[in-house]
Amino acid sequence: MAKIEQGNGVDLRGSQEKLTDNGKGSSYGSDPEVNGNVPGEKEVDKYGFSGGAQQHSSAEEIPTDVLRQRESKWLEMLNSWDKWMAKKHKKVKERCQKGIPPSLRGRAWLYLTGGKVKREQNQRKFQELDSQPGDPKWVDIIERDLHRQFPFHEMFEARGGHGQQDLFRVLKAYTLHRPEEGYCQAQAPIAAVLLMHMPAEDAFWVLVQICEKYLPGYYSSGLEAIQLDGEILYALLRRVSPVAHRHLKKHKLEPVLYMTEWFMCAFSRTLPWASVLRVWDMFLCEGVKILFRVGLVLLKCTLGSQEKLKASQGLYETMELLRAIQPQYLREGFLVQEIIELGVSEKDIEKEHFAQLRRWKETHGDLHCKSPPRMHGAKAIITAEPPSRQDLKQRPTIIVQSPLATQTDGEREQDAKESAKTNKGKQKKTVNPYLSPSDPSLLLKHMTVQGSKESLSSAEHDTYL
Repeated sequence: MAKIEQGNGVDLRGSQEKLTDNGKGSSYGSDPEVNGNVPGEKEVDKYGFSGGAQQHSSAEEIPTDVLRQRESKWLEMLNSWDKWMAKKHKKVKERCQKGIPPSLRGRAWLYLTGGKVKREQNQRKFQELDSQPGDPKWVDIIERDLHRQFPFHEMFEARGGHGQQDLFRVLKAYTLHRPEEGYCQAQAPIAAVLLMHMPAEDAFWVLVQICEKYLPGYYSSGLEAIQLDGEILYALLRRVSPVAHRHLKKHKLEPVLYMTEWFMCAFSRTLPWASVLRVWDMFLCEGVKILFRVGLVLLKCTLGSQEKLKASQGLYETMELLRAIQPQYLREGFLVQEIIELGVSEKDIEKEHFAQLRRWKETHGDLHCKSPPRMHGAKAIITAEPPSRQDLKQRPTIIVQSPLATQTDGEREQDAKESAKTNKGKQKKTVNPYLSPSDPSLLLKHMTVQGSKESLSSAEHDTYL
C-alpha cells in the first residue's frame, strides 16, 4: 500500500504503513494537549484526568435519584441479559442512548460486546497468553507506545505504573491471540479506554470482540477495511450534506486523510471525554453505524453550509477546520441528539459497502485481507453466538471473605440473640434498596480481600462487586 501522508504522519503498524494522525502532531496520545490536557496542573476531574482535561467538555449532570433508578434498571437487565436481548432489545438500545451509569459501564460493555461469553468459553486463555514472552518485534513497539496513551489520566501518567503494565499485557496478549494480525498503534487507545473501566482480562476480551466483530480488518496489514469505510462515509455524506460533499470533492480531499483516526480510535482522541463515553455506549450496543453517524454529524456541522465554507477556500484550510472542530459541535448533549436523529441505518451502510467493494475490485483487485463479516452491534453478536445461562452468570472479580464464615452455628445463634436484644425498641432503619442482603459493602469494616492479579482501573471499582 502506498504511503498516505498529511503533515506529521503516524506509523500505525510499526514499519509497515503510514497514515495520518489527523493533525495531532504526533503519534496516538503523545500530544500533551490531547483531550484538553494542560501540563503542569494536577487537579483530577471525575473521569481521572488531571490538568483540567474536561474543563470544556460540558458534561451533563444527572440527578442522583435518576442515576440510582438507572442503576437499578441496568442491574435487572444484566441479571437476565439473554432474555432482555431476545425480547426487549429496543429498551436496551434506548437505555444505552440515555447513557450507561458510570458504576456499571464496564460490566455493561463486557456484556454488550459478547466479551463476557468469550471469557467464559476461553477460561485461562488470557492467563496463558499473559505468561508468554511475545514476539520481540511487537513487544518493542508496544513498549514505546505505552506512555503515549492518555498521559494525563491517573491510570497512565506513571511510567511503569499499573495502568501501563495492564495496557502492555492486553496488547501483547492480542498479538499472541492473532499473530497474523499483530499490533496496530490505533489499538492502544481502544485498549486504554477499556482499562479505565474494567480489569485486564475483561479488557482483552472486549478488545478481541471490537477487532473481530465490530471493526473487522481495521487493524490488519494493508488497512483496506478503513479505506473502504472511508469511501462509504464519503458516499453517505452526499445524501446527508451535499454542500460538504461537493466541497470535499472539489478540493480532492480523500476520506482517509480526515477519518482514519476518528474510526480506528472510535473517536476516543477526538471528542471531549463525556462525549466519548456516550458514543461508546451507543457504538457497543448498535455497532459501527454510530461511528458513521458521528463522522457525518461532524462533517455536516463543520462544512455543511456556504457560510461555514467562507473560511475554508482550499484543501489546507479545510483540513485545519477538521483538525479543530468547534467545541459546540462536540458537546455531549448536542452530539448525542444529532447522532440519534440522523437517519443512517445498517442497511444503508451494507448497501454502500457492497457498492464500494465492487469498485475496489475493479480498481485494486481482490482484497488481500479476508476479514470476517462485520456484525452490527450487540443484538447481531448474541444472535450469531447464543450464550448459555452459565456463560452469562455473574461472578465477582473481588472475592470477599465474610467474618461470619468461620463462626460455628452456636456462635451465630448467640450473636443473633444479642443483636435482637440490642435493637429491641429502637426505630426501624431505612434499608438501601440498591444493596442486596449479601452485598459485601455491608461488611466493609471487617472484610478481608483475597489477593487478585488484576488491577482495578478506575474509581468505578464497585462495578466488580
